[in-house]
Amino acid sequence: MAKITYHTHDSKTHTIDIQNGLTVMEGAVQNDISGIDADCGGGMACATCHVYVKEDWFEKLPKKEDGEEDMLDMAYEPKQNSRLSCQLIVSDELDGLEVTIPEKQA
Repeated sequence: MAKITYHTHDSKTHTIDIQNGLTVMEGAVQNDISGIDADCGGGMACATCHVYVKEDWFEKLPKKEDGEEDMLDMAYEPKQNSRLSCQLIVSDELDGLEVTIPEKQA
């Protein structure tokens, strides 16, 4: 289990214990964190689970696959530290991860 912190665009912070094996997106959906729409349910077919990863965590995550890069091109205001939360699988190594949810999803 890992503690993941979600920062919403309206300056609210939610720190949640997420079970290993789930995705950061699933953790948000299961805990009613607003701002992650997850329209495709984690199939990497949309960009509605887009998050910004806190810079000190970005290099600790697995590299983006080409498909993720393609989807992020359709995200709302993508940045260097953008990721799809459906592609971030929770593990003990992600304990303390912080993500910020954009103002809106694409």
